[in-house]
Amino acid sequence: MEKLERDRLLLTAMDSYGDYLLRLIYAIVKDEKKAEDIVQEVFIRYYLSLEKFEGRSSVKTYLYRIAVNECHNYYKSWAFRKMEISNLFGHLLVNKDTPEIEILQKESDDNVAKMIEGLPLKYREVIWLHYFSELTVTEISDVLNCPVNTVKTRLARGRKLARIALEEGNDYA
Repeated sequence: MEKLERDRLLLTAMDSYGDYLLRLIYAIVKDEKKAEDIVQEVFIRYYLSLEKFEGRSSVKTYLYRIAVNECHNYYKSWAFRKMEISNLFGHLLVNKDTPEIEILQKESDDNVAKMIEGLPLKYREVIWLHYFSELTVTEISDVLNCPVNTVKTRLARGRKLARIALEEGNDYA
């Protein structure tokens, strides 16, 4: 396929489905800027895969599948996990009635890391492997040589201990 033809197909798809994809992705990620970034990524992937597109489905369906996959990739990404763990633990560190809010915001990442380091090893390792090494529960199970349900349990209990530690200011070391 020639470059001019690929460019024409891309522009047609962007004009026809750009707003649809933006609404779809926004409904999944709930962040306007991130949704815009993912839409761009969808169209890049579409453009790069035009040679492979066999036309067995409509362009809309094909773009939809790419968009959903890109949203899944976003949820697996380090950026999302870092944001999630910051949201999970960070809001507990900030007291909105105090003038030190900005200082606490800057220190929240350090405090979360220190708090996680204070957890018992079996909980600390699954939290680090899951959130910071971006391993799936199955991969963690393989790494630790334990059942998947054990990993899930340790992850849930580790999160709970972390919340308690942040709420009470305790250190489990």
